[in-house]
Amino acid sequence: MRCTHCRECCKNTMMELSNADIARLEKKGYSRNDFSYVGVDGIPRLKNEGIWCYFYDSEKSRCREYQSRPLGCALYPVNIDEDGKYVLDGLCPQAETISIQELKIKGKRLKALISTIDAEAANRHS
Repeated sequence: MRCTHCRECCKNTMMELSNADIARLEKKGYSRNDFSYVGVDGIPRLKNEGIWCYFYDSEKSRCREYQSRPLGCALYPVNIDEDGKYVLDGLCPQAETISIQELKIKGKRLKALISTIDAEAANRHS
């Protein structure tokens, strides 16, 4: 898939973050309190500034940290439905350009990421 920078995925994000995502962005000089918050479920998520993701640069119409973006952002527009099946987010105009093979690869990575994030959240509550 090739991103056309439509910006749909950068609006009103609720992207979940792993500890690795947070550490990678902190190494870039950001404070976790600036770019993330922990929800009532114990899961860290990206903050928005207005309607845009914290890392969205509205002057350049792109992500300021594209190379260091959270893994969930890199795997987008692949999602997992309630039945555990890999699905594509209909908001993304390029979603249909993803091959079946890419969907499966990204889907498996997303399942692993969700498991990691859930385990990290459970450890926060312990």
